[in-house]
Amino acid sequence: MSLAVRADAEELMDADDLDPATYAAVVGDLAKANVVTLAARPTLAFLARATQPGGKYRLLDVGFGDGDMLRRIARWGVRNKRTFQLVGVDLNPRSEAAARPRTPAAIRLVTGDYADLATEPWDLVISSLVAHHMDHAQLVKFLHFMEAHARIGWLVNDLHRHGFAHRGFPLLARIARWHPMVRHDGTLSIARSYRPAEWPPILAEAGIIGATVKRVFPFRLCVEKLCTPKR
Repeated sequence: MSLAVRADAEELMDADDLDPATYAAVVGDLAKANVVTLAARPTLAFLARATQPGGKYRLLDVGFGDGDMLRRIARWGVRNKRTFQLVGVDLNPRSEAAARPRTPAAIRLVTGDYADLATEPWDLVISSLVAHHMDHAQLVKFLHFMEAHARIGWLVNDLHRHGFAHRGFPLLARIARWHPMVRHDGTLSIARSYRPAEWPPILAEAGIIGATVKRVFPFRLCVEKLCTPKR
């Protein structure tokens, strides 16, 4: 598969008729992959820049999947003396069923569209491994939402479309004995993701000024904006 242009094939886990038990197994193994690939590191680093000890913050995680990022943030907040009111929203109803048994009741999980939560006040809006699932129009709309509703800042934590990652991930998934769908979709996710030079035109189309695009080891591409000084 050529990586010169983003792939647009649908991932298997997005199928409407996927069995809930299979979906739960897939997102559970994706959570394990996130640990191995240090997926939480850029999100926690962003929160360290955007918040300060003693602060209280409302955070929305769009596309929470297994809920693993929300759980990591909750633990990080306790260790670093930040208080978070955490809410996750996901279009897929299988996500809430998969995440709820492992997620503290204090973390609110919502099945539905993030736009339905626009009337609630948000300090921070984040996503992880979600942007590459969106088509162009959906991504621009999502950027508009974050820019309009994240009082302090927002973060897109996603993959970097890179040849080494594309070749290496299926080998890693096979060695780790993750679900075959994780091997397939994870490799496709890399092909569906962006390269650094592709983000500035998207941000410009969304009318966003002042966002930064960062490459983060290993093979993460993060876009963030801090809207106000941390407090």
